[in-house]
Amino acid sequence: MDLARPDLRPDPSLSRQEMESLQREIAAAATFDDDHALDPAAVAVESAASLADGLPPARPDAVANETLPGTGGAVEESGVPTVVGVDQAFRTDRAGDRPDAAVSAAVAFRDGTVVEYASATTPLSIPYVPGLLAFREGEPILAALDALDAEADLLVCDGSGRIHFREAGLATHVGVLCDVPSIGVAKSLLCGEPDEPTAERPAGWRTPIRADDAVTTAEPGTVIGHAFQSRQYPNSRRVNPLYVSPGHRVSAESAVDLVAALCAGYKLPEPTRFADAHAERAKGDAE
Repeated sequence: MDLARPDLRPDPSLSRQEMESLQREIAAAATFDDDHALDPAAVAVESAASLADGLPPARPDAVANETLPGTGGAVEESGVPTVVGVDQAFRTDRAGDRPDAAVSAAVAFRDGTVVEYASATTPLSIPYVPGLLAFREGEPILAALDALDAEADLLVCDGSGRIHFREAGLATHVGVLCDVPSIGVAKSLLCGEPDEPTAERPAGWRTPIRADDAVTTAEPGTVIGHAFQSRQYPNSRRVNPLYVSPGHRVSAESAVDLVAALCAGYKLPEPTRFADAHAERAKGDAE
């Protein structure tokens, strides 16, 4: 995948101050409004595939590719976009006590069908630091996207987008670099305040996440994402919500609508659920 802004690559050799300064540039370059031709109904996954027996084979001939205006990706004549889910697994060093390589996975979906799997294994050069995830995992993700033949109309990343101290989470950084609509789907809340308590909510519930004092680049009260209850057990209600935020060229409202359409009964949207499984499979193959 060609980069629209190679000058904003997440260089892990930068100092923390330089990383944070670059993130402010990313946030300034990002578009947190709808700049795409995506419709939730067009990306919807009607039924979830069981992965009990492993990942299903890709069907690259499921639909033909044409340019989807406004995204830079590919779409079938009937208007079916290509959604790419991105996630990672980690290999540990020989001592087994710390990760030393990222196994990044990209899985392309079209019309609810996997059309391509891709992965890349790259070394890790810095530890995990909250708020600086893109500098640890951004280059591995770019390597996986580069290995993908399919062109994405939408990237769905396991991680935050605008819900970030400087509005420049992993999904925003990657989206701006590639100039592709992107969404962050996180399992925990990095910053911001929900409008309502999030515990024990029914499936389908959502509430805005607003910028608080921890978000240094947005006015307090700005909607930077949503808590979204994608799944819930009917009796115990112990499933926590997802935290969905725009990465680039998607609004907060559209981001949660698109993720809701991509969920098909499991907590995670199908593209990142499959990317998670593919990353683990690629990790096993590499060991």
